[in-house]
Amino acid sequence: MHLDLGQHLAALVRAGAALRDAAAAGLDARVPTCPRWDVRALVTHQGMVHRWAAAQLRRDRAHRTDDSTAEAAAAPDLLAWFSDGVAALVDTIRATPPDAEASTFLRDAPPPRHFWTRRQAHETAIHGVDAVAAGLGRWPTEKDVAIEPALAADGVDELLCGFITRGSKANSIEPVVVHVRTDDTGHAWTVRIGDAAMSTTVGQDGPADATWRGTAVQLYLGLWNRGDEITVEGREDVLATWRRRVRVCWRGA
Repeated sequence: MHLDLGQHLAALVRAGAALRDAAAAGLDARVPTCPRWDVRALVTHQGMVHRWAAAQLRRDRAHRTDDSTAEAAAAPDLLAWFSDGVAALVDTIRATPPDAEASTFLRDAPPPRHFWTRRQAHETAIHGVDAVAAGLGRWPTEKDVAIEPALAADGVDELLCGFITRGSKANSIEPVVVHVRTDDTGHAWTVRIGDAAMSTTVGQDGPADATWRGTAVQLYLGLWNRGDEITVEGREDVLATWRRRVRVCWRGA
């Protein structure tokens, strides 16, 4: 983890504003990076997740995500409803004690208050990229998005160390080792992909079959399947397998 709680909280606020601004261009536009969605569905989803995350911190077991979706459908101003959810989540984070207990779901997770702040900063930033893609009508490039390199590097770390190590979504017939390296922030990871669950270590560890490099933002977008600016050295087929098989899907309750 590369950022502290205050930095993640500020990133969440910025990402919420950026998503709303991008979505204001048209709620009926299709989302190229999430082909099943239009912007209205995107905003509804993210607003629902914000309310769900706040409920996790409050340990509100009576919370129902379907109720949030219904609220969104009935809201006279969907973007105002979305912004209300961002504000409520931020207020909940600030009101939550640092040692509060709550559920988390990633490996290598920080304490719950920080976990949810970090997770929603990245969730909102990536879905903000989706809203930008809808306005462009194509996948975005690094130049199309306003994401700070430090946040992007932290998001790559969360994905490689927290998400992909939970299962074997990109397992391959033969084991492969990939070095992932940012060209601008000085961060690196080693990812081992095989028949078992994937594993990640921080830093470049031993030889690799492929190296994926780029700026932190290029890697952030590319590894989340929102961009196509990763430079590949070595085996190119491994990144193609990643794009086909690594998917993070909503499984909230």
